[in-house]
Amino acid sequence: MNQTYLVVMAGGIGSRFWPFSRTQHPKQFHDVMGVGRSMLQLTVDRFRDICPAENVYIVTNRDYIGLVQQHLPELPAAQILGEPIGRNTAPCIAYASYCIRKRDPEAVIVVSPADHAVLREEEFRRLIREAIVAARQHPALLTLGIPPSRPDTGYGYIQYLDSAASRLPDTNLFKVKTFTEKPNLELAKMFVESGDFLWNAGLFIWRADVIIDAFHNYLNDIAEVFDEGVEQLGTPAEAAFIDEAYARCRNISIDFGVMEKADNVYVLHADIGWSDLGTWNSLHQVGTQDEQGNVTDGNVMLYDTRDCIVKTPHERLVVVQGLDGYIVAEHDNVLLICQRSEEQRVKEFVADAKSKKGAGYN
Repeated sequence: MNQTYLVVMAGGIGSRFWPFSRTQHPKQFHDVMGVGRSMLQLTVDRFRDICPAENVYIVTNRDYIGLVQQHLPELPAAQILGEPIGRNTAPCIAYASYCIRKRDPEAVIVVSPADHAVLREEEFRRLIREAIVAARQHPALLTLGIPPSRPDTGYGYIQYLDSAASRLPDTNLFKVKTFTEKPNLELAKMFVESGDFLWNAGLFIWRADVIIDAFHNYLNDIAEVFDEGVEQLGTPAEAAFIDEAYARCRNISIDFGVMEKADNVYVLHADIGWSDLGTWNSLHQVGTQDEQGNVTDGNVMLYDTRDCIVKTPHERLVVVQGLDGYIVAEHDNVLLICQRSEEQRVKEFVADAKSKKGAGYN
């Protein structure tokens, strides 16, 4: 019996990718990379040789259950866990972990976001297998850390202890010293220059019993909620219990609630061509650039244009002339033209569009 399980977190909206990512159709359900597969499908594909389909769980907002079923029609309904409201990653992971432990007390769980890019997939799979072996053998909370290529202020950072004594026995995993949320530029530069910080990829590996013990130790209020209702998981009473559970759970991330506090956290270096694809600039960085540094997806003709990203419907011819460093993105009823250097304003544009033009634009 394969006792490795995958939990894919697929409930976010991804508003920084507007207008492509929308409330009714978030980015994890789009072919962001232009390869004919959605981000959710690519994520599940990545684990196809690591865990069987019957061990794959998707946690998403209930509004998106139909979309998950469209994108992963082979997945039984029982493996799609619907959240009534968004409560960040800690309740999401607790929900899935309690379901899996009830089914298989010896389970090792890999937790992955649904919308990240991995360009070196074979290396990724090798490292995940290595981490799974370590998680089976040790009561540790494991995560992947990405060697930083630049002082990026959009990522969290992991500081680790680089010594033989700090290594998890018989592994290449190093003990984590600190987690730091998105730093300012000066701090990010110091982190990168020091050489003992990695980007936090938000990807975790642990045994079901180890993460549930961690909830009891560091987020006991959430653990108590799920302890009370564990018998209802996997039964017709599950949905009603989850409604009540989420009403009682805090909105808190697994990083802040558990990983920053636990003393059994280890990180594995993962040079895997990773990006969280959280912004248009991140898509520009991982995309295939032409000689002028442009990344395009659509029926596009460019003239005197450089360092742009253009993503538009394939059925519409788009001609761009004279732009330098712009985002041109069209989806459904919205066209966005924005300087790449100003992309942090996209959330402002979304809020303004909703308040001034109506809910049909967010």
